[in-house]
Amino acid sequence: MSEIRDLPARRTSGPGLRAQMNQNLQPVRRFANAHRSITIIVAMTFVGIFLPLFVAVVPPFNTFFPTTDLWVNGFAISGIYVLLALGLNIVVGLSGLLDLGYAAFFAIGSYTFAFAASPFTNQDFPFWPMLLVGAVVAAVFGILLGAPTLRLRGDYLAIVTLGFGEIVPIVFLNASRYTDGPNGIGGISKPVLFDIPFAGTNFYPFYITMLVILTITIILNYRLQESRLGRAWMAIREDELAAASNGVNTVTTKLLAFALGASTAGLAGVYSASKLGGVFPGSFDFTVSFTVLAMVVLGGMGNIWGVAVGAFIIYTIQSVILKQLNQFFDDAKIPFLMDIDFINYQFLIYGIALVAMMLLRPEGLFPSSRRKQELHAADDEGEGPPGTLADPIGATPQ
Repeated sequence: MSEIRDLPARRTSGPGLRAQMNQNLQPVRRFANAHRSITIIVAMTFVGIFLPLFVAVVPPFNTFFPTTDLWVNGFAISGIYVLLALGLNIVVGLSGLLDLGYAAFFAIGSYTFAFAASPFTNQDFPFWPMLLVGAVVAAVFGILLGAPTLRLRGDYLAIVTLGFGEIVPIVFLNASRYTDGPNGIGGISKPVLFDIPFAGTNFYPFYITMLVILTITIILNYRLQESRLGRAWMAIREDELAAASNGVNTVTTKLLAFALGASTAGLAGVYSASKLGGVFPGSFDFTVSFTVLAMVVLGGMGNIWGVAVGAFIIYTIQSVILKQLNQFFDDAKIPFLMDIDFINYQFLIYGIALVAMMLLRPEGLFPSSRRKQELHAADDEGEGPPGTLADPIGATPQ
């Protein structure tokens, strides 16, 4: 009995349980870190198979909402915003540079492919190499934007990028001779891959294409984040002066952040132009930049998976589910709710959700551990018995 009494008590809750769970998950985390690319490929394959099956089997998605094909089309379009969020996460989440004109690079990528493969210019360049061309063109404009704004920080940088984001759509709108003005450019070519049809109501080729693009983009983002360049970005985000004092070339590092973030938007622009079959200046206003920034912040700024999942969830709720709630409540015959036009109130609901999220969980849905510690540093100071400090994983030193 004395031996039993001498055994340390097993902690079944609180910080001790969290520490034990973290210790048990260490082998899984080591494998995931050692085989990051394989983990991402397997995860994206699972997601690609799971989503169509989920909406085809689970009610009410298969009863009151659109058919599986329309859901797949929505998933493909949501991938555009996931790409945009991943690119903006490099600029805002990793580098700490506030960019309010991100939709401009999205427009540049879209119009690049529109000029290269449409009846407007009588050109028909193939889609696949134009993905890279659109990314490079957008990256060049990212450098052109970043070069004169390197000395600006915070609100001043935000105002300059906001101005750039307003200028680009206006140029496309008024340069009618070169862009067909407000009419936009239509008839943009679809991808060609063997005999696979990228047209009509067969949305799966575009869906699979987006999954492949997202998989490659997420792998590259993780490689960048864990590289020397990624550490330099995070150092600038934390303290630019201290980063410069420790040998970080802040000029080239910032330019690379703008260029790589813009290239991802250009990639999304080429895909969007081909998927939708046309580009119009009104599709690239400030609302797009604001929505993508909200996706990054709400998803979990600095966390690549968090930003991707958050962007997907927010787009699906805002642009797919809210637009179908009218039909859902009409079929369900629910009083009061069946009389509300949710399409007119979607931005009101979206705004309320933003306010609630910032009040209740400012670090986002899936925050990075470092970002979460920064936002809750003041709260953590009061945890634990008097005279003790909580360690980063929440356990009180023994």
